[in-house]
Amino acid sequence: MLGCVIHGAGDLRVEELPDPEPGPGQALVALRYGGVCGSDLHYWRHGGVGDFRLREPMVLGHEAVGTVLAHGPDASGPAPGTDVAVHPATPCGACPECADGRANVCRDTRYLGSAARFPHVQGAFAGRVAVPAGQLRALPAGLGLRRAVLAEPLSVALHALRRAGEPAGRHVLVTGAGPIGCLVVAAAKAAGAARVTVTDLVPEALRYAAVAGADTLVRADDPEDAGWPEEVDVAVEASGVAAGLDTCVRLVRRGGVVVQLGMLPPGHSPFAGNLVVSREIELRGAFRFDAEFDEALELLAARGEFDGLISAVVPVAEAGAAFVLAADRERSCKVLLDFAG
Repeated sequence: MLGCVIHGAGDLRVEELPDPEPGPGQALVALRYGGVCGSDLHYWRHGGVGDFRLREPMVLGHEAVGTVLAHGPDASGPAPGTDVAVHPATPCGACPECADGRANVCRDTRYLGSAARFPHVQGAFAGRVAVPAGQLRALPAGLGLRRAVLAEPLSVALHALRRAGEPAGRHVLVTGAGPIGCLVVAAAKAAGAARVTVTDLVPEALRYAAVAGADTLVRADDPEDAGWPEEVDVAVEASGVAAGLDTCVRLVRRGGVVVQLGMLPPGHSPFAGNLVVSREIELRGAFRFDAEFDEALELLAARGEFDGLISAVVPVAEAGAAFVLAADRERSCKVLLDFAG
């Protein structure tokens, strides 16, 4: 079977991998689609994500959907033949964070396709993967595999909004119109946000934000853009650059909430920190997700606008071209790898 293996910065290889056998408590899944995530692009471009650096070859991928083929010993879950989405996290269940109901920041979690620990946790970009059966979710009625692959990034967006508080009736600012930013837009509108303003440097990215339901689009490099709000109730930073965080802090109202969702570059990031003090702004981080995965699947089943964020589906044999396309924000939003066959 074919798999996508990252060996270092700029060194992505499509390789023949051995067929896995499901072990105790595991299920074997035939992958159909895998979504190329910003973190996958970071491993490909830079050899790491934030402070997580590659130390060995690693199968990429944590946005994965497919069909159950078989169960290993003592495994229970969706039956063979069931279409499923794969929850990529296996928290330890024993640390203080897990005990506090915050498994998304578990200090000993295993996350598919992540170099956060060593040996790395191999990812799901392979024709067949063996994963804990408890990580599988049968797709709700009416939800196909193609749209369901958005469940993981949509869960990230839903968790960020949960960290921000109830968006209904509020003006939400999103800095960064990449796939995650666009999904924050769609999730905020679905939750009843009164207005969503999105900023980005790339006009084509802003057009995808409009597809997601944004009310106002702002060119981040144009201080004279008429769309700039005077203030907003909630700001979600989804660009992963310090300028985006600075914008959020400057535009959120006094006593408002800023959620840092994008992973900033390693090291120090300058922003208007004094405003956090003088305006009593609440600055909160948002990392991955937990139970939002099931909520994301239900939301995807209920709403069709998410289809417009899938810009291309590329055969896995052409993964190199898919990564180039996914990195080109003028040509793509969410790019999928197709593992059929």
